[in-house]
Amino acid sequence: MLLACLVLVTSSVDAATDPSFLLTATMQDLGAYFPGQLGNGYVSTMTAPRGTEGNLAYLVAFMDHAKDDVSRPAAVPGWTEINYRAGSSWLNQVDVTPTRFQNYRQVLDMYDGTLTTSYRYIDGSKATDIKVTTLVSQASPHLAATQLSITPDFDGNVKLSFAFNLWAPHQPRFALAKLDGDQLMEALAANNLSLEPTPPATADRAALWYHGDTHVLSSGNDSGTLTLWLDGQAEQGAKMAEAAAIALPKDVQASEVKLHQDDYRLAFHVRVTVHKGQTYIFTKYVAISRDAWGGDAKQDLALATHARTQGFDALLQHQADAWHALWQSDIVIDGDAKAQQIVHSDLYYLLSNATPDTNWPVGACGMTPGYTEHVFWDSDSWVFPALLLLHPARAKSMVMFRDATLAAAEQRAHERGLRGAMYPWEADPDNGSSQTPHSAHVLDDSEIHVNADIAMAQWQYYLATQDRSWLKQHGWPVIRAVADFWASRASYVADKHRYEILHVTSVSEPHNDIPNDTFTNASARKALDIATSAAAIVGVAPDPHWAEVAKGLYLPFDAQEGHYLNFDPSVPFDAQKEGGPLPLLSYPSLDMPMSAQVRRSDYQYATQALEHAQHMNSMGFEPLSIAAATAGNQAEASKWFEANLTLNVIKPPFNVRTETPTNNTGYFMTASGGLLQNILYGFTGLRIEEQGLMQAYPPMLPPHWKRLTLKHLTFRGQPMDITLQRDAGGNVTITRHTF
Repeated sequence: MLLACLVLVTSSVDAATDPSFLLTATMQDLGAYFPGQLGNGYVSTMTAPRGTEGNLAYLVAFMDHAKDDVSRPAAVPGWTEINYRAGSSWLNQVDVTPTRFQNYRQVLDMYDGTLTTSYRYIDGSKATDIKVTTLVSQASPHLAATQLSITPDFDGNVKLSFAFNLWAPHQPRFALAKLDGDQLMEALAANNLSLEPTPPATADRAALWYHGDTHVLSSGNDSGTLTLWLDGQAEQGAKMAEAAAIALPKDVQASEVKLHQDDYRLAFHVRVTVHKGQTYIFTKYVAISRDAWGGDAKQDLALATHARTQGFDALLQHQADAWHALWQSDIVIDGDAKAQQIVHSDLYYLLSNATPDTNWPVGACGMTPGYTEHVFWDSDSWVFPALLLLHPARAKSMVMFRDATLAAAEQRAHERGLRGAMYPWEADPDNGSSQTPHSAHVLDDSEIHVNADIAMAQWQYYLATQDRSWLKQHGWPVIRAVADFWASRASYVADKHRYEILHVTSVSEPHNDIPNDTFTNASARKALDIATSAAAIVGVAPDPHWAEVAKGLYLPFDAQEGHYLNFDPSVPFDAQKEGGPLPLLSYPSLDMPMSAQVRRSDYQYATQALEHAQHMNSMGFEPLSIAAATAGNQAEASKWFEANLTLNVIKPPFNVRTETPTNNTGYFMTASGGLLQNILYGFTGLRIEEQGLMQAYPPMLPPHWKRLTLKHLTFRGQPMDITLQRDAGGNVTITRHTF
C-alpha cells in the first residue's frame, strides 16, 4: 500500500512539472494573443491578458432562438471580473504595456485546469504585485471561481469591483434563417462588415457568428453577506441562474460597500485599507445552472456560499484531483515534445467542451459562437471516436444526443416523403432541430452522409462497450431509423441492376447535386449492414431490403487503374482531380474493406489529386495520414501528421486550434478529434470490430518517436495500456497490458 501511494505521488509530481501540460504567455506574446478557454463541459469562459477581465461565458447547449435567425449560443452573464483600483485608473481599463505590467506571465495549466496570471502593476507612483487564479470546476461542475491576490508597495485605500457583466445584445443581427447568399453579402456590405478575419483572434465569420442574448429576469444582492444572484433566460430559449459569493481577506473589513447596477453590470464596489508589503486575497465564488441542469438562483446562491465556507484551497484541490483523474487516460509520446504538447492541448480542449453521461453533444467549435455551436457530422465521426477509448462517458453523451433527437429527425424524413430518420446537417445542440442558415440550405437537404456517420457512431459505441441494454433502448432505434432512411433514399436503376444515391452534396462540399459520391454510398452501405447486425443482437428480424440495397449500392471504381473514384464517372474529370473523399474510406469508423493493392492505389490517386487542390484545412491532414498508414506507407503517414503540427493552425499562446491557417475559426473540436484519431487508430493500426479491438494494420511511429503509450484506455469495461515501441532493428512492436 505504501509503495502504491509513493508511485501515485511520484506520478502526480512528474505530471505537474511536465512542460507539455503548461502553456505560457509573456509580454512578448500579447501582440498575437489568441484567448484560451476554461471549461468543464457544462460551463466555459475565455481567457484574457490581465486575468481580471470580465469575459464572455457560455453554458452547454444554452441557445438563443431569435425570430428569423438560426439558433446561437446565448452568452450568459460574465462572472470572471475582479477589477482593482489603487490610483487614478481601474486595472481593466488601462492598456497592457511593459511599462505598466512588469514581470508579466500567464500560465494555462492543463494538468490542473487553472489559469494563473502574475505581474507587477504600475499605477502612477503606486505599484502592486498581482496574482490571479481562475478555474471552472471539473469536480463540482456548477462552480467556478476567480481569486485575486494583491501585494501593494504602499499604505492607503484601494477599490475592488466584483461584477457580473450583462452583455448588450449583439448588433447588427442578421436573419440567417431567411437570407440567401446574395442577400447575406448585401446585408454585410450595408453594415460595413466583411468575412475577413481580424488578427490575432477574430474569426472570418465573426460578423455572422456572434453570441445570442440572455435576458436578466430578476436579480438580487446582499451587501452584508457580499452576495449577488440573478435569474435569466435565453432569447425564446431555456432559463438559467447564476450567483456569486465574495470573500474578503481574513481580518479585513471593508470601509465601504456600494452596489452598482445598470443595463451592463451588476457589481459590488468595495473599498479596503491596505498596508505596504502585506498580501491580500480576494475571491469570487460563482455557481451557475440552466434548465435540465441544476436549479434556480436561490440554489446557486447556496452552492456559492457553501464553496466560500469551504475555501478556495479546497476548491482548487478538488479541481486538480478531478483533472488528474481525467489525465490518467492519456497519450504519451517519447521523442517529440512539440507533438506531445499539442496532443495534450487538443485533448484538454475536448475535455473542456464535452459532458459525461448526458445527451448534450460537442459543437464543431465547442461552447463558443464558432459555427454557432451547432452540431455536424463532426461530433459523430471526428470527436466521438477520439474520446471513445479514452473517455467513454463523454463519448456516450454524443451518441445519446442522436437518440434524444430521433423524433425530430424522423419528422424531417416524413416531410420529404422518406422513411426512417433524416438528421439535419446543422443541428441545434439542445433540441436537434435543423439550424442550417438559409444561405447553406442545400447542405441540409443533400449532404446526407451525416445520417450514416451517426449510425456508425452508435455501432462503435456498442462494439466498444458491449452494452446490449443500451443498444436495445438507445442505439438500435437510431440505427434502424437510419437504415430505413437509406433504403428509401437509394434509387434502383433497373438497366444497370444496381442502387444509386442521386442528388447529393459530397463530403468534398464544392461538388453539389452529384450522383454517387463514393464516401456517401460507402457510408450508407455500412449503415445498412450495421442495421442487419444490430437486429440480430437485439433479437428482431432485419428488413431484408436493407441487405438488398447494401449489396447493390454502386461504388464508383476505375477498373483500368485499379482504384475507386471520388464521385460518379459522370462528374467532370477536372472535378475528379480536385481532391475528394477517397482518404476518408480508410477513416476508422468506416474503414471500407478493400484489397491492399486497391488501398495503395486509392492513396496514390488521392494524393496526386491534391496537387490540383486549392487549399487544405486542418481537417485534411488526419485522413491522409490514416490512409497512408493503412496503405503501409510509414513515411507519408508521418509526413501528413507532421504537417498538421507545422501548419499555422495552432495559435499562440494557448495552442488554440483553428480550422485553417487564416480564418481564425478557433477551438475547432473537429480537427482536435482528428489528430487524436490519427494516433489512436492511424499509427496503432487498431480498429474497433465485432471481434474486439483488432490489429487491422501494422503499427508504425514517426521516425523520431521512440515510444508511444496509450494510457488507461477502456474497452468493453477492461482498462488497458497499449505501447508502441521501436526495437533495435527499427521495427515497431505493439503490446497491451490489461489491469
